[in-house]
Amino acid sequence: MQSPWKILTVAPLFLLLSLQSSASPAYNDLSRPSYSNGHTCVGCVLVVSVIEQLTQVHNSTVQASMERLCSYLPEKLFLKTTCYLVIDKFGSDIIKLLSADMNADVVCHTLEFCKQNTGQPLCHLYPLRKETWKFTLEKARRIVKKSPILRYSRSGSDICSLPILAKICQKIKSAIEQSVPFKDVDSDKYSVFPTLRGYHWRGRDCNDSDESVYPGRRPDNWDVHQDSNCNGIWGIDPKDGIPYEKKFCEGSQPRGIILLGDSAGAHFHISPEWITASQMSLNSFINLPTALTDELDWPQLSGVTGFLDSTVGIEEKSIYLRLWKRNHCNHRDYQNISRNGASSRNLKKFIESLSRNKMLDYPAIVIYAMIGNDVCNGKSDPVPAMTTPEKLYSNVMQTLKHLNSHLPDGSHVILYGLPDGTFLWDNLHNRYHPLGQLNKDVTYAHLYSFLNCLQVSPCHGWMSSNKTLRTLTSERAEQLSNTLKKIAASEKFTNFDLFYMDFAFHEIIQEWQKRGGQPWQLIEPVDGFHPNERKSVLLKGMLMTSQTLDNQEWTQLTSWVKGNLICDSRTREWLCCCLRIVSGRRCSSSGPKSWERRIRSTPRSNRCLETKAGTEPFRSMHPWGAQGGRGMGKLIPQLCGLLRHRPKGVSFSSIFAKCLSLNEEHIWMTVQCCVLLGSVTLPLFLK
Repeated sequence: MQSPWKILTVAPLFLLLSLQSSASPAYNDLSRPSYSNGHTCVGCVLVVSVIEQLTQVHNSTVQASMERLCSYLPEKLFLKTTCYLVIDKFGSDIIKLLSADMNADVVCHTLEFCKQNTGQPLCHLYPLRKETWKFTLEKARRIVKKSPILRYSRSGSDICSLPILAKICQKIKSAIEQSVPFKDVDSDKYSVFPTLRGYHWRGRDCNDSDESVYPGRRPDNWDVHQDSNCNGIWGIDPKDGIPYEKKFCEGSQPRGIILLGDSAGAHFHISPEWITASQMSLNSFINLPTALTDELDWPQLSGVTGFLDSTVGIEEKSIYLRLWKRNHCNHRDYQNISRNGASSRNLKKFIESLSRNKMLDYPAIVIYAMIGNDVCNGKSDPVPAMTTPEKLYSNVMQTLKHLNSHLPDGSHVILYGLPDGTFLWDNLHNRYHPLGQLNKDVTYAHLYSFLNCLQVSPCHGWMSSNKTLRTLTSERAEQLSNTLKKIAASEKFTNFDLFYMDFAFHEIIQEWQKRGGQPWQLIEPVDGFHPNERKSVLLKGMLMTSQTLDNQEWTQLTSWVKGNLICDSRTREWLCCCLRIVSGRRCSSSGPKSWERRIRSTPRSNRCLETKAGTEPFRSMHPWGAQGGRGMGKLIPQLCGLLRHRPKGVSFSSIFAKCLSLNEEHIWMTVQCCVLLGSVTLPLFLK
């Protein structure tokens, strides 16, 4: 198999911002009548704008600014070389036009990377000048009248039709269209390579020559001889002959996390430094090769499957990292099956890339989060192209049936509702876009209008000055959310429980404002549409603190409590004994004593089964023995308390096992509900 770096030997500068630059139009609907060059036009205007602003910032010539921009680009993927090739091809005309005081819109229309087709409006990013557009364009064309470039441009303005780039572009597009890792020797859908759908998107393979070895599977013979599920636990403890996988993971109920999402779930992101001349330096484009080979997505930082620490100072962790922290047997068990432009309509085209064997693998938590593209598109009249509630019902049911045939028993599926995107216009339209901050000339309203005109907007319905259209889009989003809610409430499946979660947009804003932030800071600054890393992580943090996902055993715990417990004083005493065993903390079960403060001040501790799952060093394998730090002398009174206060009709062994499966924070929360709400409302809280 060829190396991915050889496949991506040339990545043209315009391709950086044009190929897949609009991350959210429907996956199978990227072409537009008369506007197939729309993305190329956007890329050209952005790049020429950067060159023009570099000239201002550094008080240099246009030639020097173009060379400066190329010097900033890394050598990887031949980005620097490609930049110089583009300058050699187009540089002389760009110099002439910018030196004649033509802006980026005029330059790109003159070079025919942007076109105004007959009967179509003029598409421009910058405000029009006093002199007429027709006069300005004719003047610009006279300047480059004899240029050989125009002979090329008139024959086809797609940058990928350049002879030096055509073959490379085709190979890049082919790689992007594949939903499984490009480099996967054993074809098990897991890779040792990070990008091109590698381990940035799903857990890293630990043996790419054996298709039976991959993250998320149940251990083969307790992994005595090899690490079959790539969680780093294998072999036999020489002290007692027990396999480490059995010792640490048996009974801990490992679960993977899988996201079925769109560009928001993939964490689409274009760095502002790439287009902000005043911030550019040699360090600005260090991550550009990685971003290009990940489709301008950053799944390694996403709120669901991200495995790297936040780059924006957010303390909250992704759902995967929270599951991993609670149970290290979940190591590497994540899959981000998200696509730029994905929706309920086209999910069936790539859901086959999901890797789960109902007989061989552990259960999984699957989040269905198609939060935009069923109502978002770039058409001039976007409403007819929106998904109807009836069609959404059909699409989602098809997806759920597919999941039921692949997910192991005991899995969970969460349907995520759509947001109210009127937030975008209300909070951004009068703010300056990064391209407009230097000269105070381009607002997000200008950007939205430009993208809508080219019919390449990620969401014309919400990114519009038309209030009626924004309202209609939100109404359709609400209808679709209600459809998802209906499905979750009425449909049952054999291999997984089904839940619904609202898009807690207003709660996210309130939480961010409590931290001193502004609402607009939660949106990607370059495209003015996608949730940025702050919002993504905060959103998934709220999801993890909900009753659905706050503990992997919520469903089992709910059933057990309803069937066995009456929330009386005896139960409260039992819960307190349980807390003392798990955390060594004292507990008062009588009366509210600032429960909110006490819960928040109680640090999250690993449950006992998690300790058994290898979260502590191997030398501390006995959580209550001498090495565990508590000793039997302290444990025996608490065991007696469990026996004395156990709920009637419940065996000691069952409540002790349940105690060990509880998280310390959940014990506090359950005690709180027992004290404040009573026996009637406790089941409602857990429901």
